[in-house]
Amino acid sequence: MLTSLALIFVLGMALAWIFEKIKLPRLVGMLLIGIVLGPYVLNLFDPEILLISGSLRELALVVILIKAGLSLNLEDLKKVGRPAILMSFIPAVFEIIAVILFAPRILGVTYGEAAIMGAVLGAVSPAVVVPKMVTLMDEKYGTNKSIPQLILAASSLDDVFVIVLFTTFLGIENGTGISAWSFGQIPVSILLGILIGILVGMLMALLFKKHHMRDSAKVVLVLGISFLLLALENWVEGVVPISGLLAVMSMAIAMQAKHPDMAGRLAKKFGKLWIAAEVVLFVLVGAAVDIRYAKEAGLTVVILILVVLVFRSVGVVLCMLKTRLNRKERLYCVISYIPKATVQAAIGAVPLSMGLPCGQIVLTVAVVSILITAPLGALLMDATYKKLLVHEEE
Repeated sequence: MLTSLALIFVLGMALAWIFEKIKLPRLVGMLLIGIVLGPYVLNLFDPEILLISGSLRELALVVILIKAGLSLNLEDLKKVGRPAILMSFIPAVFEIIAVILFAPRILGVTYGEAAIMGAVLGAVSPAVVVPKMVTLMDEKYGTNKSIPQLILAASSLDDVFVIVLFTTFLGIENGTGISAWSFGQIPVSILLGILIGILVGMLMALLFKKHHMRDSAKVVLVLGISFLLLALENWVEGVVPISGLLAVMSMAIAMQAKHPDMAGRLAKKFGKLWIAAEVVLFVLVGAAVDIRYAKEAGLTVVILILVVLVFRSVGVVLCMLKTRLNRKERLYCVISYIPKATVQAAIGAVPLSMGLPCGQIVLTVAVVSILITAPLGALLMDATYKKLLVHEEE
């Protein structure tokens, strides 16, 4: 396992540096080295690290979500309330509808199978989007209209919505049916995640005010509590739905609201942790991509992905109506909702593992969507943010 970790850090950082030098996003280099070193190409990773890769990816995502929450101003978040809520589900709904309309004609699947495929495709990737939005907030691009905060909040909620739909569509296709509770889980999961996170964050801020401890110790304690919040989601699964990742970010936002000076210091600490966590996250996301299915995909899958991205973009544009954003800023919101990676890598293989007839094609579409949209979205976000967004000092 130590050799695998060495490969992840050394080669991941090396590729990130090379891609940065040639003016390409760092994460594209990390994704590519993960694919090459992963089990479907050179197979150089220890099987043990692949077994825990899901947990390691989740750990890395926790680090950047805490950093994002500690950097978010609650007043900024209030300004983006309506469009953030709309963007958390409308673009995904548009994309799922597009897949249901076109996939049966293009790929020959049933409408039920197309719904599952649409739910797999529907999620934006927090692994790609959240780090970029945190960078924009640090560099003060688009912050005059709270654009990074809008995209950050919406993309976090988007995943909860899509995963619940995915579970519901799987149940229908598997013959277990559908209930009102299936859809009721979406708002319940979001609200409980936010409420529990806020409560824990306020208690943490109070603890840190009353008891002096080093910032490094606070970082360790915050990480430990965050892992417990994620574990809570699994402990109560089947009883009550809770979004662990939303709880983590809400906790960090509450800490920032109650103790902004401390939050600023901790945000810098988590920024340093992110240097290592970023490499682990993107290399292991790459390792989860089975390149063999991409070879078999053919042009039809690529066409489907491009068509549904158009529908998704229309959904984003509709969410931006009656906002203060100009055309350039709305275009950046569209671009930021292109990348797919984390959720597709996590759930793309589930229908296949359940033995559903559509399992192979769903996994193929998931893999190709990552290979196309993650680099494309990252490239476009990096290439356009200085042209499309206003720097706060301007």
